[in-house]
Amino acid sequence: MALLSSSNIGIAGIAACVPKNIIDNYHYTQYFSADVVRKVVDKIGIQERRFTDEQTCASDLCYAAANRLIADMNIKKEDIDALIFISQTPDYRMPATSFLLHERLGLPKTTMAFDLTLGCSAFLYGLSIGYSLLQQPSMQRVLILDGETRSKVYSPKDRKTAFLFGDAGAAILLEKGNKYGESHFSLNSDGSMSDAIKIDGGGYRMPSSVETLRERVVDEYGNIRNMEQGYMNGDDVFNFVAREVPKDIKTLCDITKNDLQSFDFYLLHQANDFMNQFLIRKLKLCQSKVPSSIAKFGNTSSVSIPLTIVSELQNQLYGQKKLLLSAFGVGLSWGTAIINTHDCQISQLVEI
Repeated sequence: MALLSSSNIGIAGIAACVPKNIIDNYHYTQYFSADVVRKVVDKIGIQERRFTDEQTCASDLCYAAANRLIADMNIKKEDIDALIFISQTPDYRMPATSFLLHERLGLPKTTMAFDLTLGCSAFLYGLSIGYSLLQQPSMQRVLILDGETRSKVYSPKDRKTAFLFGDAGAAILLEKGNKYGESHFSLNSDGSMSDAIKIDGGGYRMPSSVETLRERVVDEYGNIRNMEQGYMNGDDVFNFVAREVPKDIKTLCDITKNDLQSFDFYLLHQANDFMNQFLIRKLKLCQSKVPSSIAKFGNTSSVSIPLTIVSELQNQLYGQKKLLLSAFGVGLSWGTAIINTHDCQISQLVEI
């Protein structure tokens, strides 16, 4: 397993931003009957989501979150040594969106900037990279900007995905400090299941064309999408999560000698409520220690964990807290993290 450990590095503050545009899932699409919509929405537990307009990108949501965090924490921009931008919905194919945010935020030329394109587990991967960078003597602070506009890449005519995904952005400041203690990450991959969540068209293997943009019926249920819209095999994904995620959580706890029931909060990727309730039962977790934002924001991919912290844990990360984080999805990829926070600054949720 890819096991990474760090000492005396932690999350100093988190901010998040969502679009003002609220989507009522029960009235989202005219392509399915009210009975079908109700059945799907009740099962996944997502009543509302937030969608950007056509002009707003993931970077805009991250920029708003970053500005809020920088102002609330009175951060000097020259003290930010690295900027990591996480997204699978970037502004352009080139340049990397991190450089656009570097310029918009007015960061110095001495700040390292790069993108991470992974998916639902990317927040944990980004954290692990940020923690690793901060083990270098010259590095003091890392800013992670994590944003997704998944509403732009799924078909409203495909009920397997139409009601799941929403848009959001987050800003996370990492810093050094003896108060944070030990942190641990387990990161895993299974490329044999890369077809389980995928967009076939629009890349360099299958470039955009009239054919990739043509809508077609894709299954016996009459679901419709084009080849540049995402699809997901829900059964395969659920079986993967049920098989791999609890095992990984227990393994990391065993290796690090942490009692699974000893954490203050458990932050799970907000895939859907059905899946998370399964994990809570499987791991015998205390429901009150597993905050959920899925009903209000849907699946925001890699942003879901920081968004949940901002929306659900305001004023609850004062003092020393021990958190267990678990994320999983496209790749297929999954990870578990054990981190400590100390007086973590949680900014009020931004809406644009």
